[in-house]
Amino acid sequence: MRLEGLSRQIALSMAMMAFCVTVLVVVTGFTFYYVAMTYWPVQFEAPGWKMTAPEWVWLISSTVAGLALSVVMGLRLARRILAPLNSVAEGIRRVAQGDLDARAAAGDRSLREAAALADDFNALADQLQRMTQEQAFWNAAIAHELRTPVTVLRGRLQGLAEGVFTPDESQFRRLLVQVEGLAHLIEDLRAVSLAESGHLDLQLQETDLAAEVRAVVEVFGDALRAAGLTPVLELDGRPARCDPVRIRQALLALLDNARRYATPGAIRIAAWVENGRCHLRVEDDGPGIPEELAPHVFEAFRRGDGARQRGSGGSGLGLAVVAAIARAHGGAARCAPGPGGGAGFELIWPG
Repeated sequence: MRLEGLSRQIALSMAMMAFCVTVLVVVTGFTFYYVAMTYWPVQFEAPGWKMTAPEWVWLISSTVAGLALSVVMGLRLARRILAPLNSVAEGIRRVAQGDLDARAAAGDRSLREAAALADDFNALADQLQRMTQEQAFWNAAIAHELRTPVTVLRGRLQGLAEGVFTPDESQFRRLLVQVEGLAHLIEDLRAVSLAESGHLDLQLQETDLAAEVRAVVEVFGDALRAAGLTPVLELDGRPARCDPVRIRQALLALLDNARRYATPGAIRIAAWVENGRCHLRVEDDGPGIPEELAPHVFEAFRRGDGARQRGSGGSGLGLAVVAAIARAHGGAARCAPGPGGGAGFELIWPG
């Protein structure tokens, strides 16, 4: 049986302790009898089982020395083992008191199990700190996104109640727009939350991906053309295995993102199946994604400075929903610049 880490250290320490005690007894025994036979030969001339006083002294001295050596080696090993364990215990107490910066010291790396325990605690503390920070960020972001439509609704309804506004069709349509925005925000939050918890249910089936893309573009085409965008379709007729409802939701989010932020021009929508993997790509003519922002575009509530300045009214969840749907299909979403310098978003999943 191969011993490693803490087990090996304990075995080696016990073996070393037994060896040292044995050597101590043998060496002191030979030394004792050499001195005794040299200086007190009369005491040891008569053979027998009865121990003499010098022998008792030697036996007690050897035992005490062996015990002292064992205690010293045991304490040394205990300190090495307890150092990371005490550090973990102290870290747990600090985390329980709300100090999420607490970390444990692994100490002696030769004690692999104890060092691994400290490393696992540190990883857990890192994850807990990250999740707490993300929760605080999400709470602030959701409150920010809800504040504008709720404020508008409250002002309009108060104005209608006090007779400031005339209750006509245009007023009700403005209120309906705000309510629809809230409904979209709630649905996006629900989709992202379900995906993060692993409960975003899919109804996978053989799907005509090209037909689904055409249907979405037909529904959303007027909004794209109003923004100066001309859809250009590049579709593969082969079927893909996916949840058509969720794929339509992801495509709508990508098109809506382009409608809000892309400069007027062509918007290329491609769907194809290659080497057992399905691809859905949306690419515009600009202005593109800053290089430092590209790795983070699929994070919830992450926007570039240009998007903020335009005040486009997006919730900041659209691309996060796209990434969540891709992950639920066992794939991934990625952002890469197009040949013309615009932004390109692509979903890839096993088909």
